[in-house]
Amino acid sequence: MSASSISSLRRWSMLVIGLAATLCANVFINGVAFLIPTLHDERGLDLARAGLMSSLPSLGMVVTLIAWGYVVDRFGERVVLALGSALTAAAGFAAAAADSLPAIGVFLFLGGMAAASSNTASGRLVVGWFDAEKRGLVMGIRQTAQPLGVGVGALVIPRLAEPFGVSGALLFPAVLCAASALVCLTAVKDPPRPARAEASAEELANPYRGSSLLVRIQLASVLLVVPQALVWTFTLVWLITDRGWSPTSAGTLVMLAQLLGAGGRIGAGRWSDAVLRRSGDIVGARMRPVRIIAFAAAATMAALALTDWLDSPVSIALMMVASVVTVSDNGLAFTAIAEIAGPFWSGRALGAQNTSQLLSAGIAPPLFGGLIGMAGFPATFAVCALFALVAVPVVPAARAR
Repeated sequence: MSASSISSLRRWSMLVIGLAATLCANVFINGVAFLIPTLHDERGLDLARAGLMSSLPSLGMVVTLIAWGYVVDRFGERVVLALGSALTAAAGFAAAAADSLPAIGVFLFLGGMAAASSNTASGRLVVGWFDAEKRGLVMGIRQTAQPLGVGVGALVIPRLAEPFGVSGALLFPAVLCAASALVCLTAVKDPPRPARAEASAEELANPYRGSSLLVRIQLASVLLVVPQALVWTFTLVWLITDRGWSPTSAGTLVMLAQLLGAGGRIGAGRWSDAVLRRSGDIVGARMRPVRIIAFAAAATMAALALTDWLDSPVSIALMMVASVVTVSDNGLAFTAIAEIAGPFWSGRALGAQNTSQLLSAGIAPPLFGGLIGMAGFPATFAVCALFALVAVPVVPAARAR
């Protein structure tokens, strides 16, 4: 086998491992959302309190994302992926063994703190191993870890919760993360990078100083994650309570929607790479598609609100569309931030990106759970459309060749 073939095989194997590690972490982070019906029936929680429980892993991630970014900037991806996955697994096993809801909540929060490691480290791993003309595609593939993790959770966790309850269902993400830790420890190889001592002052400079570019990208991402968080958290509940579906059928549809969402991220990445090859404009190639996606998300959520208010079966198809559109921008923003920040700041910049997004994603479920209880699903969908619409002018269009 030639050296180029070995190099290509290594690049793609690192992508697969990074994708798998982030997928396992996302089953833990997002899986509690699929316990909301069980928390309601078994533990008597209303939607607002169950939504808060489901957001605890995301809130835990907010606390440590930038810290994990600093660690990965200093010590590399292999250490962070293996250690973070192992700690997430430990928190998952502890949550499954706990009896009281407060104790379960504490371990979910701690697990989220540990799971934050995979987001930053796997993103840096992919960006480090691939050239710019392929990064949109490969980061899109890597970003499918989120919808695929949500989909796996939707397919498996409700089925486990029916016979085994909350504790039995929580064992599933714990086992996945334990296996992920072992694979990362033995197989991950950090990408080649210039030594810090040999870097120029410009390469080491803080990319946030003197430019609003990264801040605008992150603000747009925060606005666009709101409809995404709503769709992820409450689709299963909406199908069961509003549309009358069984938990099994609803979980299957959510799994299909997440698979389609994964395809949407890959398609957006290919689109971005094609624009980059034609224009050489890195920021424009990543951000022009994001602006179009933001407008499409606003239109889709508004149409979903109207059709659900009219009790139309078209609303189910629009929910599927929303599951694709609302997640398609994430990979593009993630790629742009890593490229702009450079190898000595990308860990912290990606940590800041994830922190802002996940803080929004953590706050949204309990707030929207309360809004659903007071005003219903159609009004909540309409509010989410406004967030996506506001994001459209925030998306930057500066050139950076």
